[in-house]
Amino acid sequence: MKIPYDQLSSDALEGLIEEYVTRDGTDYGEQEISLAERVVQVKRLLASGEAVILFSEGKGECNIVSSSLLE
Repeated sequence: MKIPYDQLSSDALEGLIEEYVTRDGTDYGEQEISLAERVVQVKRLLASGEAVILFSEGKGECNIVSSSLLE
């Protein structure tokens, strides 16, 4: 189920994005990017529609994915 990012409280959205960008296996290339900048980048992707928040009712988990994966 898609969850509109703007329907989440700012604290919930921030927490979700921070959890997403700090997951094990998340690689941002050779250049180190601060947590704050990674959060800003993901917020931009959500606002532009390039990324969406998905909620799995079966697992009870949220994930942020590229919207191109849903096409």
